[in-house]
Amino acid sequence: MKRYFSFQWHITDECDQRCKHCYIYSEDSRRAPERMDWEEMRIVLRNCLDFCAANGRLPYFYITGGDPILHPDFWRLLERLNARGIPFTILGNPFHLDDRACARLRALGCEKYQLSLDGMRATHDWLRKPGSFDCTLEKIPVLHRAGIKSVVMTTVSGANIDEVPDIIDAVVEHGADVFAFARYCPTSAERDVGIAPLRYRALLETCDRKFRACEAAGCKTYFNKKDHLWTLYEYETGAFRIPESAKEGVIYGGCNCGNCHLTILPNGDLYACRRVQNSRVANALTDRIADVWINEMEAYRDYPKFKKCANCELLAWCRGCPAVASGAHGDFYGADPQCWKDVV
Repeated sequence: MKRYFSFQWHITDECDQRCKHCYIYSEDSRRAPERMDWEEMRIVLRNCLDFCAANGRLPYFYITGGDPILHPDFWRLLERLNARGIPFTILGNPFHLDDRACARLRALGCEKYQLSLDGMRATHDWLRKPGSFDCTLEKIPVLHRAGIKSVVMTTVSGANIDEVPDIIDAVVEHGADVFAFARYCPTSAERDVGIAPLRYRALLETCDRKFRACEAAGCKTYFNKKDHLWTLYEYETGAFRIPESAKEGVIYGGCNCGNCHLTILPNGDLYACRRVQNSRVANALTDRIADVWINEMEAYRDYPKFKKCANCELLAWCRGCPAVASGAHGDFYGADPQCWKDVV
């Protein structure tokens, strides 16, 4: 079977919010939002499909923004993807979702819709927009009525880490299909996620207990352990073991950057990872992605260069989050600032 290759496609910067931790406006809060026009979208789509054909992959799109539904050709793009049988997920805001919009999304092939909860009511509404906490939870059943899976994502920082267990309770209570969290990536104006390594490990331990209790109680929410430091935690607890069949030099897991993921911005810029601010490798409007993958992307697949992970037995499965490391140190291959493991 062919493996999927994912494209995180930001078709517009337009958004109903100005979140305090948004990387789009982190450098310039007054910048004019960009968006891709229809002809440019057609060029990018052809480029992505050419890449997949050249590499024996199947395309999967994460359509996002900003809020992608605000793009005037949003529905037209989904119709094009649906006509070609290409699966996709939407990463957006809750504000424009109603029964009619969700039914249309599902008819065009939308499999999942990802929403964000970045704290309980006071914290989330401070970070994002007043009223958005309640609006987000209210849209979960709207998505379900249309047959779309609801995904809730939390960005963890020092501002909300203590609220994550309560967020889990809220998403379980409202019947979210999937819950996951990842860490905030510092920008050039800051160098600290605000979480000490052992404090982050304590969060994983607390969440692990809650996940197990929820699963034992029969809750339907799937807990996606997205952060690769989960691998380190489960290695320590015995839930993960290095397979005896593992071969030296083979990468089995960890960060998908340089492996099966690329990001496209509204101006066509192609990024190795959107969370790594200096990871522009080309432009999808002018450069052939299949060529970029062979040449420019090699810089993100030099695994022995990981300063701490290269000496760790979990190199092939973990490597923490290079985006967080890049934000903290300005070095993609730097040590993950929340990794608590002593590596000689």
